[in-house]
Amino acid sequence: MTTDSTPAAPRTGRDETPAERADRLWTDMLQEVRVAQTGAQILFGFLIGVAFTPRFAGLPDFDHDLYVATVLLGAVSTGALIAPVAFHRFLAGHGLKPELIRIAGRLIAIGLVTLALTMAFALLLLLRTATGNDTAAWILSGAVLLWFTTTWLVLPQLVLHRAARRRPPGGATDSGTPPAADPEPDPEPEPEPGPGRSRS
Repeated sequence: MTTDSTPAAPRTGRDETPAERADRLWTDMLQEVRVAQTGAQILFGFLIGVAFTPRFAGLPDFDHDLYVATVLLGAVSTGALIAPVAFHRFLAGHGLKPELIRIAGRLIAIGLVTLALTMAFALLLLLRTATGNDTAAWILSGAVLLWFTTTWLVLPQLVLHRAARRRPPGGATDSGTPPAADPEPDPEPEPEPGPGRSRS
């Protein structure tokens, strides 16, 4: 009696079906949206109230235009971060959760970019009004926007790049699925039978 001595392949990734993975990713995405939504909604509510303060009427034209642009960015950000909920309401029960996750991911990215711009523009408006120093207001607002770009975009990409360099070939990704393997090369064609040779 012979026994198969071939060692079992090591398990990689998560033990979950595609549907379970989609549910997990959607739950994680909702947690991310809740954090971003709270900040966007609070900031948007604050911006709406600024127009009703006595000092608003005395602002220069540039500050009025800056305020309008900031409010519009805040509205776009809030709408983009709430949109995944509306998508889920319409697509739930139709077996389209993978598509929902892809669309929601893009909407969240748009919401985060416009939220960062909203915060930078709101800070610029605040600093121009509070300090009266245009140069300092632009420098500080630009520095804050650079900080958002670094912490929200650059650092995650650096972590992802370093993790990819440490990951062994064929290892599982952080999403629980192993990277796609390269397709096997086509086998070389068998030589045609010549004289005195026959196909087996």
